[in-house]
Formats: sequence, structure tokens, C-alpha cells
Amino acid sequence: MKKIAAILLIVVGAVLVQGCRSSPPQKRAVVKKEQLYRSDSKEAFVISPSVKTPRLPYPWQQQFPNKFPKITKEFFRCKGDFSHPAKVVETKNGLQHYLDCAGTDQHSLPIRDGKEFVYPILIDLLNYLQQVSRQRLFITCGHCCPTHNTYLNPAATNQTSKHLLAAEVDFYMENLEQQPEKIVKWIQDYYQQNPKYQNLSEFLTFKRFENMDKTNVKIAPWYNKEIFIKLFQAKEGRDDDNCHHYPYISIQVRYDWELQETVHYSWEKAFKGFYRR
Repeated sequence: MKKIAAILLIVVGAVLVQGCRSSPPQKRAVVKKEQLYRSDSKEAFVISPSVKTPRLPYPWQQQFPNKFPKITKEFFRCKGDFSHPAKVVETKNGLQHYLDCAGTDQHSLPIRDGKEFVYPILIDLLNYLQQVSRQRLFITCGHCCPTHNTYLNPAATNQTSKHLLAAEVDFYMENLEQQPEKIVKWIQDYYQQNPKYQNLSEFLTFKRFENMDKTNVKIAPWYNKEIFIKLFQAKEGRDDDNCHHYPYISIQVRYDWELQETVHYSWEKAFKGFYRR
């Protein structure tokens, strides 16, 4: 039986092979080739001439279109940078070495109610100044973490700076660098024109600070219940954040409108009031 099955298998295989050999070969389709010619004057399609279209302003630029951005809390972030060289300062205890922080790579702005926080009056005032002056405002120093604050100025008098709380800002304005008094006047006008402060004499009236021994400026500062304004002349208040040659203005927050309380420095707020990365 096995021999018969083997013989049948051989016969069937031979028939199949023969059938494949007897199949007629497939004919290839004849392909004709023809060279294409096109003159220089012919165009496949017409291209319209390009027209310059101005960029539409971003939502935050609607107030000041195509000129300068609206001031937000992002402008207040600490300017610390690890690439800054170490500072060596001679003290009573010998030479002290100070390193800068890593800025936004290392920490956040101060935190209030779980969110990054800058005192709103500072943001409102700076945007008002841009609006009324039609000039761009440059923030040179907003929030400082304790490390960057000490790196800028390790003096004991600077260790309670309100920059640590995002309650102080240093700035100057483009094309008004030599007219800081004009900017101070606009700041005072903000309170006169804002309905929020209507009939509130403590906010509307600005006084001059008389105890000059407690300031580091020669021009007497201005203040009302909410803010304290200092004008630094060309050679006053210089540090790595304010290394330009212009006069500049510093605004400190004295009163928290939201919490209805005076703003004071505290170690807890300065050292534990922000997130570290």
C-alpha cells in the first residue's frame, strides 16, 4: 500500500509540473515613451503677488496693540541666575562668599491661596503708567527670593526688603528715563482718577517722608496709605538688577486692600512663602 501511495504521489506531482510548463507566457504591456517639452512662457498655475499682512495682537496686547505687552505677574519673577559669578564681601567675621539662585528654574513667586501672587496694586499701577504715557515700562526688579536678595545686597538693612514678598517693584520707562518726577505725578493721578478711591482721603492724599535717615535716597519719598514711592537718582541704589545708568522708581506696598491690613515683612512669608523646585 505504501508503494502504491508513493507512485500516485509521484504521478500527480509530474502532472502538475507539466501543467505549469505548458501555460502560455504572460505578455508585457507595450509602454511608449514620449519626451515632454514646455516653453519658458507657460505656467502650470498663476501665483498671486504676496501681500504683507500685519500680525493681529495677542489677547494680552489688546490694550496696547502692536506696541508693548501688558504687565502681568510673569514680569515680576526673580532674576537670579546660577551663571552669575560668586561675590566675595568683607565683613566683621571675615570674607563671606555669596552665590546667586537659579531664578525661575529653582523657585516660584510668592504663594497666596495656592496660587502665585503679586500685589495687584503694583500690576494695576504699572499698566496705568504704560497706558497714560504710551511708553514701554521696564521692570528691573520684582520678586527676589532670599538667596538673590542677599546676593544683590548682603547688608543687614536689605534683609527685610519687600521685594521678598513681591510687594515692591523697581522700574523705569522708555523715553522717559530722565523724567522720573513726571512718572511720580502720574502715579498720584491714578488715585485721583480711580473711582475705587473716591472720597478716601488716606489714599488720595500723598505726603512726603521726612525721616530721611531711614532712606537710601536724597529726594524725599512720597506715600499714601497704600504705597510708598522712592526716586533713585542716577548713582543711587545700584546693584546687579539695577545696573543701568538711569534714575528709577521703586514702589512699595504699605496696605493690602484685599485683606484690609498693613503689609509688613516677616521671615515666615519671605522664606517659606513660595515653592521650591
